Amino acid sequence: MQQKHIVKSFDDELRHLHLVIARMGGLAEEQLANALAAISEQDSSLAMRTVQSDAKVDDLEREADAQVIRLLALRQPMANDLRQILAALKVAAAIERVADYAKNVAKRAIALNELPSVQPVHSIPRIGRAALAMLKDVLDAYNASDAEKALEVWNRDETIDDLYNSLFRELLTYMMEDARNITPCTHLLFIAKNLERIGDHCTNIAENVYFLVTGRQPGGERPKGGKDDLNVASPAKQAPQ
Repeated sequence: MQQKHIVKSFDDELRHLHLVIARMGGLAEEQLANALAAISEQDSSLAMRTVQSDAKVDDLEREADAQVIRLLALRQPMANDLRQILAALKVAAAIERVADYAKNVAKRAIALNELPSVQPVHSIPRIGRAALAMLKDVLDAYNASDAEKALEVWNRDETIDDLYNSLFRELLTYMMEDARNITPCTHLLFIAKNLERIGDHCTNIAENVYFLVTGRQPGGERPKGGKDDLNVASPAKQAPQ
């Protein structure tokens, strides 16, 4: 995908931009894995470290933004170069949001670990593994400029939606059966929603990778699982209340 430029410093700047995004992706992936481990292992100290690590991703996003502005202002890129730079800007923003949702999962894990365990908590790892695998694969697709792999990830968003809808119904059942389950199940509901939103952002990255490589968007409508009015308000960017 990349081509050599007459001005070597332009290639160096592009490589630096891609390196920054690769570091962001690695940190976000680690953050999500740790947030999920904090739930399954009931490890509040790990959850707290995960929350604190989010600042590193924010710093890298600011660095990526500054690099994009510099490239646009000084290099006036066109064609494939412009697609690379704009895709990098969008991918960096999506990774930052993934890290925010992972941070929110970790915050909910801290609260959840202080409450009696409920059966639906064992359903979280399944949707968590799906989201983590989706994130890893789409980052690999971006780093390798692999349009086919990006399209494969794009088509997997429906799986996470279906897992979320199934868990949503399970949580409602537990809350209706016993009012004591309402608080822990509410935390689990927000965790599940954060994971579903991570899947959406992975799909956004996949679309950008596909466009970067091919110059066009994936054909057809974005695959989504059946919602059946199961949507709840997406958790805010900041910590859930």
